Amino acid sequence: MKIKHFFLSAILCLGIASASAQEGKSLSLEQAVNLALTNSDEAKISNSRVNTAESELQVTKNLQYPDLKISGQYQYLTGAEIDFPAATTSEGSASEPTPTPDVNQLLLAQANMSLPLFSGFKLKNAVKASENNLKAASLNAQNDKEQIALYTIIDYINLYKAQKAIEIIEENLNSANLRVKDFTAMEENGLLARNDLLKAQLQESNIQLSLEEAKKNSNILNYKLNVMLKLPEATKINTQDTNFGNVIPSNLKGMVSRSDLEALTYQEKAAENQIKMAKSKYYPSIALVGGYTNLDLHNALTVNNAINVGVGLSYNLADIFKNESDVKVAQSKAEELQYTIDMVSDKVKLQIENAKQDYKLSLRKYEVYTKSEEQAIENYRILKDKYDNGLVDTNDLLEADIDQLQAKMNLAYANADITQKYYELLTAQGTLTNQFNN
Repeated sequence: MKIKHFFLSAILCLGIASASAQEGKSLSLEQAVNLALTNSDEAKISNSRVNTAESELQVTKNLQYPDLKISGQYQYLTGAEIDFPAATTSEGSASEPTPTPDVNQLLLAQANMSLPLFSGFKLKNAVKASENNLKAASLNAQNDKEQIALYTIIDYINLYKAQKAIEIIEENLNSANLRVKDFTAMEENGLLARNDLLKAQLQESNIQLSLEEAKKNSNILNYKLNVMLKLPEATKINTQDTNFGNVIPSNLKGMVSRSDLEALTYQEKAAENQIKMAKSKYYPSIALVGGYTNLDLHNALTVNNAINVGVGLSYNLADIFKNESDVKVAQSKAEELQYTIDMVSDKVKLQIENAKQDYKLSLRKYEVYTKSEEQAIENYRILKDKYDNGLVDTNDLLEADIDQLQAKMNLAYANADITQKYYELLTAQGTLTNQFNN
């Protein structure tokens, strides 16, 4: 039961599915993170959102500039009837009737300009809202990169664990193969019971199955990382563990700089701008207007260089009553953001505390597993001597061998977990990407 429990635990610790990688590539954790921040689809999507916010800001700013429209038209008139009032003389008698002109075409050219002067501070607050939304988008993109970096680290460390499992299991399989050969020779010479040989062969088969499972898991994790980093699918990534476990405990008291929380504060400012924009309908709109007109009604009327300049005023009196609902909606959204900021602030505190405790636990686990490995190796050595002297049975020897294998894997995983938990702490504090940039 103990042997089966170990192999089941080893399988659950690793990923699933299958793939193959042919071309070898040595890749450090830092290189993997930098590739993810540059090449991954998630990073490109985040950058696109920032670009969209920048474009939206420019669109809003353009509303402050004057509108200039130029239009022209030509119309052919058929059967037009033109009636001019009869001209009168100074004595009041009618003059001779003027012949009706043949009017058959119309030429019209116009240019109109409108420059907003006052709109109840709507344009001013619209620009400020867009600026705050841009800052929020930039901060959210930074938070996205924090998550991308963390996911890459977790995938990289899982791949390292899978490759380390293969290495340890292969070493144990070699020992199992030698044991089976020795037991086979002893059984043929009548020095070992058939049942003991079968137990050794069964353990050898179980170890072989675990090795195949570990290889499959390594392949799929390798493939997943290739897809994220946009590497050729056939690339075999060789992980490095040179920096695993080498972290600075003093960083447990590092400063908190959560960009997602800061983004919410800018969203709240944008919501406050939206309230002011909604209230702008209570004010009239004033604009500077101007125009230029050229008109030619063939054989009847000609207007050249008609220029007009003035001020336009518009005020929708119904907004005094209707706009109250729009203001309340904007105020509710701003209030919701205030509660959201309070909620997220509490969650951030909890995440940081959990991350600190997880990191401390990973350090303690490493200390325990270091001792456990030494104990398991020594225990196997003692039981092997006793077995050779006939003081213990085969079950004890095989279980001691599995304990030794489990202890080695636990120690390898614990070393990698220290690094993972440390980077999870940096993510909770919002400083993970700064660590790699520095």
